[in-house]
Amino acid sequence: MENFSCRISVMIRILLVVSLYFLDFGFLREVTSLGINYGQLGDNLLPPEKVLDLLSSLRLTRARIYDTNPQILTAFANSNVELIVTVENEMLAQLMDQEQALQWVNSHIKPYFPATRITGIAVGNEIITGADTTGLTANLVPAMVSIHGALAQLGLDSHIHVSTPNSLAVLAESYPPSAGSFKTEVYETMSQVLKFLSSTKAPFWINAYPYFAYKDNPNKISLDYVLFNPNSGMVDPYTHLHYDNMLYAQVDAVSFAIARMGYSGIEIRVSETGWPSKGDPSEVGATMENAAAYNRNLMRRQLQNEGTPWSPNMRLEVYLFALFNEDLKPGQTSERNYGLYRPDGTMCYNVGPFALSSSTTSTSTSTSTSTSTSTSISLTSSATKVKP
Repeated sequence: MENFSCRISVMIRILLVVSLYFLDFGFLREVTSLGINYGQLGDNLLPPEKVLDLLSSLRLTRARIYDTNPQILTAFANSNVELIVTVENEMLAQLMDQEQALQWVNSHIKPYFPATRITGIAVGNEIITGADTTGLTANLVPAMVSIHGALAQLGLDSHIHVSTPNSLAVLAESYPPSAGSFKTEVYETMSQVLKFLSSTKAPFWINAYPYFAYKDNPNKISLDYVLFNPNSGMVDPYTHLHYDNMLYAQVDAVSFAIARMGYSGIEIRVSETGWPSKGDPSEVGATMENAAAYNRNLMRRQLQNEGTPWSPNMRLEVYLFALFNEDLKPGQTSERNYGLYRPDGTMCYNVGPFALSSSTTSTSTSTSTSTSTSTSISLTSSATKVKP
């Protein structure tokens, strides 16, 4: 009887260790601080129902789309996926009007909520860049105010926040993070945006791509630093905080820029970040190995619900770009190769926990083989990634 009890005790301990192992790698729990961008500029993409299955297999419960596609909103009903929808840039002028905004919310949001868990509305994408040639900037905040007013009128404002994704190009300085500041030409609009976000308790969305900084200056920026690989990192000379990756440094630079505008307490979320698996000859670093390393390492960080060095107790919410390679996008080769998956649902490369928790076939198991030995690290980024 004593031997039997010992065997039972040993078995329980083994099961507990195995369970904790799987929990640690996210196979049995959902990645609550990680979402993914679900773009649709691709040929022969999986139908939304299959995409929902794909997200479930990845254990992702957050996604962002670049419109209010009714097929997607219908397919995602009664699922556990929280969805950020987008107001297309060309709609801003129309939605400045309160009545038009109310009509838009009544037709694009209300019929699907709450069955479809819409949690946010992104008004435009990278509108404030400092080089507005279309007049969209002047329409941005009025459209945000009108849409929020429409949500409030329908009793949805406490469930759905309104914000706008920004390019990192709105920053004049990003190195060191404590020197973060906005460009003077965006001050007026940014002040209005921050005032709105502060009053509505909505997050500030930033599209941050360490890839662009590395591509523009590969001789001075450590590849390991931008890929989250082990490295010596850098120390901010003013805050004395240590940074072991560029993404967190970019986010904290935004935090300081917002503080310099007189606002605090606004949560910063990364609406886009990613790494292309293929690029033109001029696009240094756009390889499958680097893409796999960046996304794999980022996912590991997100599994730990980390914050940045400046805000260690605030879990950083990140949306990976992107779910699919979008072969209909214009521009350089990299623009069509940010996806974890091809349009047919096969994996572009193995990203560890995602691959292991997915039944989709992987075509590559390559890992990062960074050879960079540079110790000079710059955080200044010229990222100007713009979606069509």
